[in-house]
Amino acid sequence: MALWRGSVYAGFFALAVGCVFLLEPQLPGSALRSLWNSLQLGPVPSPLGPGSPEGRLAAAWDALIVRPARSWRRVAVGVNACVDVVLSGVKLLQALGLNPGTGKDHTELHSRNDLEEAFIHFMGKGAAAERFFSDKESFHDIAQIASEFPGAQHYVGGNAALIGQKFAANSDLKVLLCGPVGPKLHELLDDNVFVPPESLQEMDEFHLILEYQAGEEWGQLKAPHANRFIFSHDLSNGAMNMLEVFVSSLEEFQPDLVVLSGLHMMEGQSKEFQRKRLLEVVASISDIPTGIPVHLELASMTNRELMGSIVHQQVFPAVTSLGLNEQELLFLSQSASGPHSSLSAWTGVPDVGMVSDILFWILKEHGRSESRASDLTRIHFHTLAYHILATVDGHWANQLAAVAAGARVAGTQACATATIDTHRVSLRAPLEFVTSRSEAGSRIVLNPNEPVVEWHREGVSFHFSPVLVCKDPVRTVGLGDAISAEGLFYSEVHPHH
Repeated sequence: MALWRGSVYAGFFALAVGCVFLLEPQLPGSALRSLWNSLQLGPVPSPLGPGSPEGRLAAAWDALIVRPARSWRRVAVGVNACVDVVLSGVKLLQALGLNPGTGKDHTELHSRNDLEEAFIHFMGKGAAAERFFSDKESFHDIAQIASEFPGAQHYVGGNAALIGQKFAANSDLKVLLCGPVGPKLHELLDDNVFVPPESLQEMDEFHLILEYQAGEEWGQLKAPHANRFIFSHDLSNGAMNMLEVFVSSLEEFQPDLVVLSGLHMMEGQSKEFQRKRLLEVVASISDIPTGIPVHLELASMTNRELMGSIVHQQVFPAVTSLGLNEQELLFLSQSASGPHSSLSAWTGVPDVGMVSDILFWILKEHGRSESRASDLTRIHFHTLAYHILATVDGHWANQLAAVAAGARVAGTQACATATIDTHRVSLRAPLEFVTSRSEAGSRIVLNPNEPVVEWHREGVSFHFSPVLVCKDPVRTVGLGDAISAEGLFYSEVHPHH
């Protein structure tokens, strides 16, 4: 699959997520930097210090980011969760007693031999891939060896679990997580995360991430680039098995915010299964008591058909808020012939005017209005260089702080620093842009001292913030999840009248 093309590249980077397609756990610094640079986001600006644009922007954010008048107290999150096990691919295959043979791609892995052939195939190309391993017993044996392997690293994976972790960092917040949680994941989760007993299972859902370095050799094989090969036998997340458990546990937990993720995990399922399951998803969401906002985090979709089904099965009117990146945004427009849908892919930094046209169209087509009984009133859009929060007027407060907080966390989390380190980030957002391409938009010139720009269009408010992009990212797994969680944390919803 020719996944690595310009904008798709940027798309995955902006939202590289654990437990999905191209994840970014501890990829070696050099590899990450070369990937980053190939995004062609222009040269890194030189002046750095308190007077630099980066320094002024970070200071302006800190002044803008204030807690809302009314904060969430209880947040329920579901339903995809797993453990990402990261280790050397060659060392694992050696430990399994395999020798380097000839590479061959398999769309599905049925044995250790298939695993070895597929790994060699992709390592030889230096390309990323993700495959399903069909034999349960064989997979569990491999997962156990991998998990106990010296130097193997374990991380919380799955968007729901990562969002739950992010919320749990605020000690005054109670967090419920529903998803397939095994003993290892339970141990990795924050003490603040409550997992209902029905969500606990004896085995973890392991996603094995086999890394290899640029120039690494195995027999005759030599990797041209650093990358990773991912495989799992993850039936629970693929069918969203925990959805019903999630909804049934809400009555007792009584959340004031619900966050749902994991729809993208159904990409491997048949169209018929997807259609049926999406109907059940909508039915389940409508069982959530009225007045509790539901945020849907879309996460790395690689499949336009699934996005089309999500649109046509009326999932959007059932949710209150949506989180997505530029890849999903374009898929969404393409699957329903929306604005700029003739664009095959973004090139470089997605055009702000085009993005805001599509956001406006989603809220006009699927959002709450006088004539439509939809709950959708908010979309949090993120791409590497900037974020936009679009809201239907009258439903949300504190969105200026929310978009700034989401942008700030993108810089701190990717660099793994507690606060923005101005020497390690750079401003890559367009310094001027128009707010719309399909109608006369206004021209905006960015000012680092007032980084959040606001504009309005027919009852929809837009809040834009540039991102200070980390130049030497340490960990970009779950970046999209952290951005959405932080944006929600600072958001305030107006009670239904």
